[in-house]
Amino acid sequence: MAAAARIDMRVDEDTKALAERAAVVLGCASLTEFMTRLIREHAPEIIEHETSMHLTNQQFDRFMVVCQDAERKSSARILEAARRLDEEGF
Repeated sequence: MAAAARIDMRVDEDTKALAERAAVVLGCASLTEFMTRLIREHAPEIIEHETSMHLTNQQFDRFMVVCQDAERKSSARILEAARRLDEEGF
């Protein structure tokens, strides 16, 4: 098992009570178990949704035409987006 890392959170009383109630309903032994379960179940979906793009065949075909146009100049906005993606390791 990996070493435990710590996450500290502050929430209002109503949010804490809601989380505690949901933890009990799900059969979690603690808020830590509940939060861990939520993160493991939902974080991959959130990351996938926010980092992927779904195109129709027609959109993809148009994208490929634009990408293969050697005479087309990239806008400053596109170049900046590409730079940021490179920095993030994409």
